[in-house]
Amino acid sequence: MKVDLAQKVELESTPLQVGQQAPNFVLTKMDGFVVTDVTLDEFKDKIKIISCFPSIDTGICDLQTKTFFSKFGNDNRIYLINVSADLMFAQLRWCNANNAQNNIMLSDYKTHQFAKDYGINIKGANLVYRSLFILDQNNVIKYIQLASEVKANLDYDAVESAVKQILG
Repeated sequence: MKVDLAQKVELESTPLQVGQQAPNFVLTKMDGFVVTDVTLDEFKDKIKIISCFPSIDTGICDLQTKTFFSKFGNDNRIYLINVSADLMFAQLRWCNANNAQNNIMLSDYKTHQFAKDYGINIKGANLVYRSLFILDQNNVIKYIQLASEVKANLDYDAVESAVKQILG
């Protein structure tokens, strides 16, 4: 799939589709100085919003993370999961700088398998394409949004509307 990132780039595979079962994943997180692996199976019985972006150290990724955290970060019916290929140190630094210690930040830096399985790995760069997946309690994909280009914002209003509809 071709996507415009100011220059043409390719995603390695076709993104998942609404209605599909979301593949399990193994991503990495950091609690203090302890690094652990986390799987999708650990997030049970709630809606999952998986917000994906290339790097927390860019303005648009920072804005995306702050926006979704302010909208959904304290809703006990939702797991807000942020995924990038950043090292966990960058993710932890961002959480500390933004007083968002309860923000779930996961890294795909080891294998990039999450991005590959979800169809959002930028070919040749091993970066996560700006996108969002909403999964129900059974990990069925209910909503997907890919940015029109990696430097473009997601449609935050459309995401909020989709979350409200899924929550009922």
